[in-house]
Amino acid sequence: MELYQSFRSYLKEYINLESFIHLLVWDQSTGMPTANADYRGEQLGFISRLTHEKLVDPKMGEMLDQLIPWATTLPADSLESRLISEVAKEYEKARKIPPAFMEKFFGHTARVYQTWVKARKQNNFTLVSPLLRETLEYSKEYASYFPGYHHIADPLIDRSDEGMYVSILQPLFQDLRKKLVPMIEQIRQSEPVDRKCLLQHYPKQKQLQFIEVVLDHIGVDRSRTIQDFSPHPFMIRLAGDDVRFTTRIKEWEVTDGLFSSMHESGHALYELGISPELFGTPLMKGISSGLHESQSRLWENLVGKSREFWEYFYPKLQSVFPTQLGAVPMETFYRAMHHVSPSEIRTEADEITYNLHVIIRFDLELELLTGKLDVTDLPEAWRQRYKEDLGVDITEVKDGVLQDVHWFTDFIGGQFQGYSIGNILSCQLFDAAQQIHPSIKEEMTHGQFDTLHSWLKTNIYQHGKKFSTTEMIQRATGQALSIDPYIKYLTEKYQTIYPTLHISEE
Repeated sequence: MELYQSFRSYLKEYINLESFIHLLVWDQSTGMPTANADYRGEQLGFISRLTHEKLVDPKMGEMLDQLIPWATTLPADSLESRLISEVAKEYEKARKIPPAFMEKFFGHTARVYQTWVKARKQNNFTLVSPLLRETLEYSKEYASYFPGYHHIADPLIDRSDEGMYVSILQPLFQDLRKKLVPMIEQIRQSEPVDRKCLLQHYPKQKQLQFIEVVLDHIGVDRSRTIQDFSPHPFMIRLAGDDVRFTTRIKEWEVTDGLFSSMHESGHALYELGISPELFGTPLMKGISSGLHESQSRLWENLVGKSREFWEYFYPKLQSVFPTQLGAVPMETFYRAMHHVSPSEIRTEADEITYNLHVIIRFDLELELLTGKLDVTDLPEAWRQRYKEDLGVDITEVKDGVLQDVHWFTDFIGGQFQGYSIGNILSCQLFDAAQQIHPSIKEEMTHGQFDTLHSWLKTNIYQHGKKFSTTEMIQRATGQALSIDPYIKYLTEKYQTIYPTLHISEE
């Protein structure tokens, strides 16, 4: 159909505009001089407005009016039908948002980000709190463009996890918390695990040398991606075959940089696995933050923190750091890596406590959006929740409310739920892959990940955003979202580290 080809050409122009935004964000996060914050804000605001206007242009509406009836004559799962449906949905949503609002907001976020970097370095929340208050007002204004919601956070959550609402997530997180808190308390009463073998001096360049070997083994295509450094690691797609991610290295902790790289490369593997036939369309992306996080957490935790992974890679790590690890048995290293201890930092949290960090942030977002919490009181509310839920004293705001970049580069609301959804889904997907290919874990002991990677590419990656999260999980696993496989994974794994650990069947 000739009109459909014109539609694809128009979409490619729209996606190219969007890619310029990503390029500016990448540069801002990795190499831009800090003094350029205001001008970069103007650039981002300007291109964001152009991108928004491209999507809501009457020409787009005219094409959709003709294409939607045609799409109903096609198979429901066809690329054409799904693409037209997705664009129509984005078009209707975007039409509700004034272009001037997007320009102002993205210009604002560029300034907030640079101020956050400075505030974090100076451990001073008051530097950025006035701008964060503006972000909160922008967030409320965004939600106001979608009247009829049940909770003010729902339109914001919908941006990254479509189909997930507060009414779904609050009970899910309450159930998750109910399972995890007793586990943490049992572990707290157990004999602590010694971590000192991890906490030696591990030079940055040698860590990177080892990380590069790992990334090659798990299938990261170096001709289509690069790794850089940033204060808060992230992944971003600049174009079809240009997927980038960052990491950070701590010279006095040997696994932090590795797991940061594996986490972000999990995101990258997802994007790199999307079918080229989706390039230049809004389907050229992961379905949701939850499904995207399922891949970063799968590669970081179910692969990178597995015993099978280290049976192959630990001798290689020892050869890179013979002085530090040459005399340390693998079992000692493995146990140290699975030390459970509530801490301040989400990205450094162990697998047992991690989701409580997410739930705290999710709850605080809801309180800010509903007016139950003022921005100026956020650091204290953060401290209280960490004390109550994790028994941790937050003494510095750089380790508290300033530790995550999310609220300082985007809206407040819908920023964190994807991490816990991802943890849950990672186990469901890994279990499904093993049911089809029982050899996966054995292959991992030999440094082979092609079978796992291929299953994920076939069942998840290649489809991009062609299906919804619910559809994709049902197609790949035959199940709906459930915390049971995740809790089973945590319990069985950590019982080998803390033998007294058990979970109630209630």
